[in-house]
Amino acid sequence: MAQQEIEMILTRQLASYLAVPIFLVDPDGNLLYCNEPAERVLGGILDEITDMPMSRWSTMFQQQDEQGNIIPPDELPLVTAVKTRTPASRTFFIEGMDGRRRKIHVVGLPLIGQANRFLGAAGFFWEMSE
Repeated sequence: MAQQEIEMILTRQLASYLAVPIFLVDPDGNLLYCNEPAERVLGGILDEITDMPMSRWSTMFQQQDEQGNIIPPDELPLVTAVKTRTPASRTFFIEGMDGRRRKIHVVGLPLIGQANRFLGAAGFFWEMSE
């Protein structure tokens, strides 16, 4: 694993202390960290998985909109935050790793360090009542 920027190390530490479900990805979209609250919403343990490519995590939950249409990976907020370096948010349904369908709201935020360095992105999400 490549050495991470200090801002990402500190963001990961902060995420480990928060009750808000959080995903952290590097500038290429590889999963760096998923905190415990996120694992509960996603229905499985991801903490031991690092450097999972965007192509895998963005397709593993079968995301659907309110009408049941599959949401393409490029339309997910965290993918948008990485690719466009702008914030994005969306409410949609996922099938968790435990097989349970959940409605979640996701906010993807690009993480910009000092000297305008793009460090990656953070995905914050909440389970919503259906």
